[in-house]
Amino acid sequence: MLPNPSHHPIILFDGICNLCNQWIQFVIKRDSRALFRFTSLQSDTAETLLSQHNYERPPLQSVILLMNGNLYTESTAILHIVRWLRGPIQLMACFRVVPAFIRNPLYRFIARNRYKWFGKQTSCMLPTPETKMRFLD
Repeated sequence: MLPNPSHHPIILFDGICNLCNQWIQFVIKRDSRALFRFTSLQSDTAETLLSQHNYERPPLQSVILLMNGNLYTESTAILHIVRWLRGPIQLMACFRVVPAFIRNPLYRFIARNRYKWFGKQTSCMLPTPETKMRFLD
């Protein structure tokens, strides 16, 4: 089922993580319908959105997806996102049949090591003028 078009799905991500920023750029390039909106987990917008879902103090180790009133984290968020992208990456969505308790340890391993492997920035990324309207803060 296509996400509710009146409420764009929102991807919340660690704004200073290089891997996370590359992921967001990857999503933007493959989201030809401009379906997704974005905000960093460090933002006031994220704090407000997450408190509306009774999700306080999110760990920066998880990408979070808010879609159709549901909140998805970790590998489940990633697999929901890839389902709506263009290209072969959609095939990854089939891994949703693998239970999260099997998928998430790998996700958490990468998340724990992402700064060491990919580095981090001193501030959140600035969107390009073309993508600025898709960022909530």
